Amino acid sequence: MRVLQPYLRVLLLVILAVLSACATTNIPADKCPADRQALENCPPLDAVNDPDLNNWYQYRAALPQKLSDQDPMALGIEAQIPVQDARAKMLGSSEEDAIRSLTGKIHMIENAQHSVDAVYYIFKDDLAGMAMLGALCEAVQRGVDVRLMVDSIGSIGLDKTWLRSLHSCQVGADFIRNAAGQLTNRRARVQITIFNSVSKSPFTANRRSHDKLMVVDGFVPEKSIVITGGRNISLAYYGILADGSPNPETYKDAEILLRPGLGPKEDHTVGEGAEVYFTLLSLYDKNKRLSSKQFVTGGDLYRKQREAMVRALAELKSVATLQPYFEAMDGFFAHGWHEADVRLAHEFANLGNKAVVTEAVANLSSNPNSIMHLLEQSRGLERYNSRIVSPYLFLARYYDGDGNLLLDEAQRVLDWLAEDPDYRYEMITNSVLTSDNVPAQSIVDMDMAPRMLLDAQHKKAWQANLKESELNAELVDSETWKKLVNHPQLSIYETGRLDDAYFGGDKHYGKLHAKYLIGDVGGFIGTANFDYRSRLFNNEMGYFFKSPGLQAAVVADFELLKSESYLWGSPQWLEMRRQIMQGKGLKASSVRNQRKVFRVLRKTGLEYLF
Repeated sequence: MRVLQPYLRVLLLVILAVLSACATTNIPADKCPADRQALENCPPLDAVNDPDLNNWYQYRAALPQKLSDQDPMALGIEAQIPVQDARAKMLGSSEEDAIRSLTGKIHMIENAQHSVDAVYYIFKDDLAGMAMLGALCEAVQRGVDVRLMVDSIGSIGLDKTWLRSLHSCQVGADFIRNAAGQLTNRRARVQITIFNSVSKSPFTANRRSHDKLMVVDGFVPEKSIVITGGRNISLAYYGILADGSPNPETYKDAEILLRPGLGPKEDHTVGEGAEVYFTLLSLYDKNKRLSSKQFVTGGDLYRKQREAMVRALAELKSVATLQPYFEAMDGFFAHGWHEADVRLAHEFANLGNKAVVTEAVANLSSNPNSIMHLLEQSRGLERYNSRIVSPYLFLARYYDGDGNLLLDEAQRVLDWLAEDPDYRYEMITNSVLTSDNVPAQSIVDMDMAPRMLLDAQHKKAWQANLKESELNAELVDSETWKKLVNHPQLSIYETGRLDDAYFGGDKHYGKLHAKYLIGDVGGFIGTANFDYRSRLFNNEMGYFFKSPGLQAAVVADFELLKSESYLWGSPQWLEMRRQIMQGKGLKASSVRNQRKVFRVLRKTGLEYLF
């Protein structure tokens, strides 16, 4: 393990230990006498005392003494995050990549040799979540230091007993090995964090960690792997049901995998940066540490739960659909990487920003590591083709406290397109068929797309009552309408088609959940939806990249999604909406009432919460 340099070049510096203490009769590992091997909690006689590993062991739990009076979020906001050399690959929206994502995460944990760090907005105790807990339990018992963080709201349905059971897996855990493979005198731990616990801080419940990140062996460059993107821990994101059969409601998503590059040795690698990022997020002052009650009662309270987690792992690995993917994982991680320059970005400042709407533009400049700030800084770069994918795709419009318009992103895109007839801007988002968020979809269909494509007269007509708008043939069948929605430089696509099973067809288009941007030579993949919630309230993270190979892979995924979509305002898109409206149930009523929903959101200002 490499010693961390003082004063952060990647994401921060060092991070020191406040271990999850619990009452125990075990002798601390560093207090064992010479005949220690006969005593519980004492390492073998040949265990080494590795100073570098000792520092790393401490850095994984708290700020060092010299930084103990500083706010971890402020340190992350001010950090000088560099562009790093990496190898990268994409897991895209296909059914095969969804399964590779699940089997890949399990493979990463099972092959971890030093550490696993994982943070997820949604973590469910279905087969996927339980299997991951089982893999993490087995990892710590073989000597891998484990940290798991879940969001208190996103994972509110998770029975926290399972997390306490995972924490109990550290009892009798093996000792950690250093980078040279030597057994050390530091025993592997499990640290469980609930992000922004509602019970601890109910007044900040609107500030969430929307992260989805796993880092394995972060501080061992030749072994580390990082994965982030849109997929949470639930079967709904991985293409299968519990019995291995296809899940028609799967979220179509995207993730980026990273390993340190093969170029000249850097001061810090992409794995180290991701691990330090995790540490800072885990030290947010409104987080809550969760531990087992294993030592309070003296009994083994969690044996049955631990056995259930391990059984779930075995069950997942026995699913016939998944077995070929598990068998192919060694090859998957060995080949297919693209050389890339990458840069980590986050939204730490959102967790503490005040006046998030009226000061939105000013807040951008206060966080130089912000995803949105970096996108703003890239506006002046030469580019011809811009593509964006987001399930809830808003182009922001911000006003100051006096109602003066500060920023209109839609108009800015239109002004950019007017500069050169060769410029192209393509957008893919959900439709009323594939969306899981009625309010957000109403903003897309009633505001974002009309602002981009329609003139003032047609926008007003579109937002009128249902019979006067999309059910009015004089409006939507007119040559003017067709010309407007078939803009020569701007295309807005929405996923789903009329051959979906919902209409009696044989296709399933799932629910779009991917979030990425692509330019001419690079792009961004991460956790951030381009809606107001991700821009203003959530912490988000992801990686900007420059890589011809990775860029080509992301473009291919974009084209796949486009082939499964209709242009906004096209005859096929309108027919899809009409057929849904003719049906029954929540989906049908939500489409019929989309304009009413939008007007309520606009009038009340609630649109900024979606």
